[in-house]
Amino acid sequence: MSRKIELLAPGGGVEAIKAAVIAGANAVYCGLDNFNARNRAANLSYDDLTGVIRLAHKYDCEIFLTVNVVILEQELPSLIKLLNKLVNSGVDGIIVQDLGIFNLVKKHFPSLDIHASTQLTTHNEGQIKFLAKLGASRLNLSRELNIHEIKSLTALAHEHDVLTEVFVHGALCIAFSGQCYSSSVSVGNSGNRGSCSQACRDEYEITDAGNRFPLNLKDNSAYFDLPQLVEAQVDSLKLEGRIKNAHYVYTVTDTWRKSIDTFIESGKLAPDDSNLHRVFNRDFTNSFLQGNLAKDMFIDNPRDHSIEHAVEKSGAKTVIEIREVKDGLFVKKNKIGEELTDKIKYLSIAKQSLQLRFSGQLNQPLCLTLTIGDDVDGVHTNKTHTFKTESELRTTKELPITQAVIEKRFKNFASNDYKLTGFDCSQLGQDLSIPFKELTKLKNQAAYVLNHEVELVPFVDVPPLKSHAKENHQHSMSILIADEKDVTLCAITDADVYFKLPESWKKDCNKHIDIFKRNPNLIPWFPAVLIGKDYDESVRLLEEIHPTRIVSNNTGIAYKAYEMGIEWIAGPFLNTTNSYALLTLQEELNCAGAFISNEINRMQIKKIARPDNFKLLYSIYHPILLMTSRQCFFQQTVGCNKPTIEDGCMLKCEKATTITNVKGVSFAVDKQRGGYPSIYNHEQFLNADIVHDLGDLFDEFFIDLTNIGAGSKQEHDKAELIKHFAGLLNGDTDDSKKQAAKQLSNMVTLSTNAQYIQGL
Repeated sequence: MSRKIELLAPGGGVEAIKAAVIAGANAVYCGLDNFNARNRAANLSYDDLTGVIRLAHKYDCEIFLTVNVVILEQELPSLIKLLNKLVNSGVDGIIVQDLGIFNLVKKHFPSLDIHASTQLTTHNEGQIKFLAKLGASRLNLSRELNIHEIKSLTALAHEHDVLTEVFVHGALCIAFSGQCYSSSVSVGNSGNRGSCSQACRDEYEITDAGNRFPLNLKDNSAYFDLPQLVEAQVDSLKLEGRIKNAHYVYTVTDTWRKSIDTFIESGKLAPDDSNLHRVFNRDFTNSFLQGNLAKDMFIDNPRDHSIEHAVEKSGAKTVIEIREVKDGLFVKKNKIGEELTDKIKYLSIAKQSLQLRFSGQLNQPLCLTLTIGDDVDGVHTNKTHTFKTESELRTTKELPITQAVIEKRFKNFASNDYKLTGFDCSQLGQDLSIPFKELTKLKNQAAYVLNHEVELVPFVDVPPLKSHAKENHQHSMSILIADEKDVTLCAITDADVYFKLPESWKKDCNKHIDIFKRNPNLIPWFPAVLIGKDYDESVRLLEEIHPTRIVSNNTGIAYKAYEMGIEWIAGPFLNTTNSYALLTLQEELNCAGAFISNEINRMQIKKIARPDNFKLLYSIYHPILLMTSRQCFFQQTVGCNKPTIEDGCMLKCEKATTITNVKGVSFAVDKQRGGYPSIYNHEQFLNADIVHDLGDLFDEFFIDLTNIGAGSKQEHDKAELIKHFAGLLNGDTDDSKKQAAKQLSNMVTLSTNAQYIQGL
């Protein structure tokens, strides 16, 4: 076969990157200390980054930098400064989550190759088109997809000149990536900021099904699915593990490298995956990839399974036999470690030494000789380059070219990849001069060569965005319902009424189309995850009713609305936290407004610059979603007789339960008909403070009246809620607004606005 299959390996720190490179990775993804969704990894300094880029390129390996967190408004100057450095770093691509970076790169840093992170939850046709329009050259498909879905989406991506990546090995999140807020809500560490505390690995009070770790999935391994992934035309096979050590990265990368090479050469699958079991793992599953969402995806232990696997495979029973197996495992691990140490001992990311020698006499050109020192496999080598000015040196006593003048001109010269070790002007005549433009030209020629014969991109000064005032000084209220019987609420309020659509649809069923035809004042509200037929049915609803306006938490539906000329609002689960994200949505997809993320606090919200003619919305009352999963939360909690999840489960199941962690904190597990299994905080989000704090910033405040994931399951009088929220927003006096806030606090006894206080 001739098609290249990229093996993309993780690199948390320098040693892990060396391990990945020497093991045969085609590309490595790694992060800096900032803007990086693995802040528990060792990570790199900027000098480290330039060093690993140089090292990797020697081995025909690319380096992709993770800039895969949501960006706060006050961080934009630092981000822009970083992008200015990256354009001249030689980095082969940046991996991003924040939609604002697409706008910045497209306008100001177009030479950067931009990849869509797994945090963008890409799983349907519209999202492929959305990311292609934004300028993504590749995207990471959601880990929850099966091989048939991957094949279909990859074919579409290729039609739009976009490459696809699929995670084939490493840890699995039980939640859809980018849609997990458990860590953010529970302890203030957001997965969207790279500080997930892994609540899914926590221990809980033993469940009815007998499990202490009911959310803990086995690790992903698609080792034996390689032929299907190749047949699906996937471009990049991605290994997870940026918080793993170099030994792990080397072992996993080496095993996959050999498997891919064997398959390319012979068309046959290498049968031995034993080394994958010798490094950290939680046992393995390929159930997402095979579309077999069974109970055996879970394991009731989040710790290393390698010893248990070795013992089970050996059949050892006695204490002595088990000890021998353990000792044998450690011997094999140590052997791999010694092999790694030997292979990387001469790999260096140190800056190359650079000496500048200037020479020339009267009526001769000024000559610059660069001497570059490098270490390759422990052997020091020198490389020289010589440049000459077009003009000749002439006599002068006013502004002679001296060593001091030259050092001032060249002191910050080529700092990325080189350590300037000396200036030698001993062969330069005295009292000579040359036009300074010639000196600048000489410097630029040398910089071009030192930059691997790529033109240096000049610094881009990106001015701050202007914040535009909202058109209407008042703010309105909107409500969300999910049951047609609640349409009666429309009669008691002039608020916009959104109707929550399901995540799972019965094919060719007109139930929801008919609801909108009977109630044309309802505004469709689309969920964050819509896969396969569920996306197709959502598109069919748009085409059948062609609403005036929608709210979408799914970028695929947003793209379809854009194509159809339907006004759309970006929902709260698109995680918008800065003005450039708003600008991306407005300029690329004609978005009319957006909900600002509930993860950020008052000061972080206040700094956001509103685009012209753009609405800002904020949810002040809603159940707090912690996570949504394609897997079933009930198999390991209350138990379920079904061995696997079926289409009917999504459409019919409406179970609910509660899980309590060993710290005594409880969470509501909720499954609505037509919805994915979800976990909610036991408290509702209620934020009356923002109305007083930032009322002038927002056009619309939103309240969720769906009764989904209510935490306490307390039934509230919705008419009373609407009455008090209306008083909070539009009361005649400050006292009346305070009274309304007090009434709401009395009604919603289990509530919090902690995220608004702590932020990201």
